[in-house]
Amino acid sequence: MLQVGLSLPRFPGGAAGGFPMAKLAEGDNTGTGQEVLGSSPVTIMITSEADTWDIDTASCLGCGQFVDWDRMPDPEQQAHIPRDILSKPPKELKKLAREGYWAASRALRAQVYHQLIQQVACRLVTPDALVYRDVASRLFGMPSVSSHPLPEFLEGCSMPTYCLNLEGVTALKKILICVGNLFPDITYSPILPSLVALLLHYSEDEAQCFENISRLIASNAPHTSYIDQSFLAHQASCMTFGDLANKHCPAAHKLIASTSENVFEVYSEWLSWLFHDLPFNYAIRVFDVYLLEGQKVLYRIALALLKQYRLSVTSAELEGTDIKADLQAFVQNIAEHVSVDKLLERAFGIRLFSRKEIWLLQMANRKALMERGITMVQSRQSFHLAVDMQNFSSSIVTAQEMRIVWSWIPERFSLFPPLLLFSTSEDGCSLQRFYTCCEGYEPTVLLIKTTEGEVCGAFLSSDWSERKKNGATSGFFGTGECFVFTVHPETERYEWVFIKKPELAKAVPRSRQRSPSPSPASLLGSSPDGRSTSSNHLTVPTPQRKGRLSPFLAIRHFLLPSKTASMFMSGSREGIVIGGGGGQALSLDANLLWGRTEHCETFDNPPLCQENFKVQLLEVWGFQNA
Repeated sequence: MLQVGLSLPRFPGGAAGGFPMAKLAEGDNTGTGQEVLGSSPVTIMITSEADTWDIDTASCLGCGQFVDWDRMPDPEQQAHIPRDILSKPPKELKKLAREGYWAASRALRAQVYHQLIQQVACRLVTPDALVYRDVASRLFGMPSVSSHPLPEFLEGCSMPTYCLNLEGVTALKKILICVGNLFPDITYSPILPSLVALLLHYSEDEAQCFENISRLIASNAPHTSYIDQSFLAHQASCMTFGDLANKHCPAAHKLIASTSENVFEVYSEWLSWLFHDLPFNYAIRVFDVYLLEGQKVLYRIALALLKQYRLSVTSAELEGTDIKADLQAFVQNIAEHVSVDKLLERAFGIRLFSRKEIWLLQMANRKALMERGITMVQSRQSFHLAVDMQNFSSSIVTAQEMRIVWSWIPERFSLFPPLLLFSTSEDGCSLQRFYTCCEGYEPTVLLIKTTEGEVCGAFLSSDWSERKKNGATSGFFGTGECFVFTVHPETERYEWVFIKKPELAKAVPRSRQRSPSPSPASLLGSSPDGRSTSSNHLTVPTPQRKGRLSPFLAIRHFLLPSKTASMFMSGSREGIVIGGGGGQALSLDANLLWGRTEHCETFDNPPLCQENFKVQLLEVWGFQNA
């Protein structure tokens, strides 16, 4: 257990001051204070649908006893509160929360928080206020015990107190200790102290605050989560944020990758930006929308902070700077750069994927972490960048350049170090040898150096053996995680067009069939039997191997307006093609000696080098243990 703990002030009778103590039964005032909580009956709460309710300011008169009013950033504002405001539909409530309506009245915010949390779908048996009073009286009511260690799951976690007074700080620690006793499955949860602290500002007493945080912990709504409760879940969320930053903040991501040796370490602090570094008046507005929209809204706001950070700094300013600390200082002083209203406006202007798709990505990241040996009961540990700067060696790119390429790759793959699968300098200029060396590996990175010294390539999400599933014909396969890039003379990435313009496609039911699509064989020459291949169908990855999650950004999830907007990768005996529609992003002949690059509809890229080029070197990299 941690050495840091809670020391309760002594009052007559041994009780903690200011705490509504349950009356102790005769004989209960002796012992060690370390009793097993299951030794006596515990009150439980069975959740049900919430009734229609109105604002009652009288019920909030006790709120604020934990607050140091001199430290609160803004005085309470008087506002007319419609009695039926919280009977409005969810969509309208979200709009009101995003616009800061709850900030108009402390009473409104307090009542909103309690009632919204009461409507959260959660496990059938969830500890309530009565449970807290019972357990707290056992833990803190013993005159012989005055010090209680904080739960182990808080090891290494910060504990923001915002505007709490001394009584509030004591209440915060007591609630966390009770959470540790009643939720033994929690093994790591750095966000929990901040959420409890924020709730305490708007709670009638400790017991109400405990009940509300318990419901967020016990939430079981599908594809929605509020609080990560293990190191595995926390790391998966950090990886998911890294993936989203990679997609939605390319300029900031590129800047961080070029100035930090460990991009993941920078992104692992994303939740701390929101619930540790942001000033109280910003953090509480984040909490307003978080209660209504769940963790997805946190991704949005952290991405908006990252975009704002990129606007405020230059590469020259960051040279030799600890970017992790610089980002933290930027968020702490965010008021100098953007108002809270503008920050939220920009956050909700970011078009994220659906909650279900984000959940699938989190599950895929969890799976990758588990393959690295991380378990649900894993204690905190740090990860290092997969590319070993000391030992990495390529004939085409430097270690620094490969580090930038690696930062573009989905987090669940970049956990694993690179493995050289094929090189023309060692394996020769043979397409058949290329296929033999690369089959069985998914995904892969293709690097090409031309005789003019230009360097470009592609990240390819699917196994090259997928090409065989079309029989004698050739078709496109892969997912929207594929992208093409340039390294020299300029470093740039070009992703699937629907990542940049999601409005061009909409979700499609799984049962919808794909329409015919042109075959890439006509781009490389006729098929082996000389017949036209124009009737080929656009092929997608076959059903996933047992135990494997559906690929993120699979084209079957989208209703595409153009058949040529999802032509990711294709291979035949005549050569390989990457990207299609109006041209090919990359195409190579059967001897891997000559290639061509053009603008294509799939990636909306310019030519990656001279349009017609000769290959000097070609390498394919896989991922160890991926």
